[in-house]
Amino acid sequence: MTAGTGGDPPPTAGPPPAAGPLQPMLAELATRYPAENAMVPDLDRIRLLCELLGDPQKSCPAIHLTGTNGKSSTARMIDALLQGFGLRTGRYTSPHLDSVTERIALDGSPIDEQRLAELWDELAPFVALVDARLPQRMTFFEVLTGLAFVAFADAPADVAVLEVGLGGLWDATNVVDAGTAVVLPVGLDHVPLLGTTLAEIATEKAGIIAPGATVVLAQQPPEAAEVLLRRCVEVGATVAREGLEFGVVDRVTAVGGQVLSLQGLGGRYDEVFLPLHGAHQAANAAAALAAVEAFLGGGDKGALDVDLVRQGFARVASPGRLEVVRTSPTVLLDAAHNPHGMSATVAALHDAFAFTSLVAVVAVLSDKDARAMLEVLEPAVTRVVVTQNASPRALPVDDLAALAEEVFGEDRVSIDDALDDALSTAVALADAESEYGGAGVLVTGSVVTVAEARTLLHRP
Repeated sequence: MTAGTGGDPPPTAGPPPAAGPLQPMLAELATRYPAENAMVPDLDRIRLLCELLGDPQKSCPAIHLTGTNGKSSTARMIDALLQGFGLRTGRYTSPHLDSVTERIALDGSPIDEQRLAELWDELAPFVALVDARLPQRMTFFEVLTGLAFVAFADAPADVAVLEVGLGGLWDATNVVDAGTAVVLPVGLDHVPLLGTTLAEIATEKAGIIAPGATVVLAQQPPEAAEVLLRRCVEVGATVAREGLEFGVVDRVTAVGGQVLSLQGLGGRYDEVFLPLHGAHQAANAAAALAAVEAFLGGGDKGALDVDLVRQGFARVASPGRLEVVRTSPTVLLDAAHNPHGMSATVAALHDAFAFTSLVAVVAVLSDKDARAMLEVLEPAVTRVVVTQNASPRALPVDDLAALAEEVFGEDRVSIDDALDDALSTAVALADAESEYGGAGVLVTGSVVTVAEARTLLHRP
């Protein structure tokens, strides 16, 4: 199956970037978005770039993450935990919400714009060499991956935390041989690129499992688990499985998050506060802890310092994941963009919030299963306001409205062409639904939608 070279284009496709140190880089990268460039199943371009640069991807060990949902949140948790143990971290995630600098983080903070511009100036001639030597130009994601490797080598980072952009086997990040791999739950997403069955998608994601690695394996559908475990056997990888070697022992909803008891590879960790909502984030935390234990050797040496673990989790943030951006009424942003992710969001809403009514603002991309997402969302919300984001891949609002009316009924659906109008409509509906408070607004359906909403609501 053609998996592509990884990664999504930037979340918005608006006017040219404002003048600044990154303007030349962003203008150049804007020429590298075409979808056909993201469908070439090889690593030739990124491998040649790394070779020309002296293999910066080998400058430090790596923890490599794949899965359908939860990668960015789990990567942020791993990053925070590693920092707590005194390591200098480099984190590479995608896509970004507000600025491309979010994708490349050093010690938990986005790379400085001026420094990224300087690294681009150094990298650009080598990108041109790769373009000249191979039949297809480097993609947007491949270039950013090269920038991340160079940034981490330059820092220098003690460990790189790498989230795949798409799949795994042919993802540009897969030029590393990570000693620790994390495979989060596998579901149906990016079906045209990764495969039409869970087994096919799991095969692509299993591609990050390197010989001799330790694999932290989240709970999986049986069809996916079979593929992943077979890969581990084939390459002699050690497996730590959620529910057997690690997992969530207990969780209690708390103000601003939840309090967890986690079973790690080396012991139990109680009274761990996680400032994120939902059982899915608790499971992500268990996987993050197991990955850090595996990386540090904690499973063999016993439990890690529980106070450092608590401190690490307490400072985790994951923008755009049930993020509260205003009150009266409460407005939540959540980047669920497939049925599996929407199911986790709905469960977390019931778990962590007590809305008397909830109005959803939904805009999705045309290659997503919009009907299935709406069907999952329908029991959790009072009304839905459908709209369209600025992506060229956006599902037209009229098409989304037709689906919503079939799922919700016409009387529960409002339509606005622009996201800012949809936000205003949703807030007005929430106020009208609950005279004495208790109403909320959920903005969801796409990372693009959440990114635009954050900007409109002034939450950089």
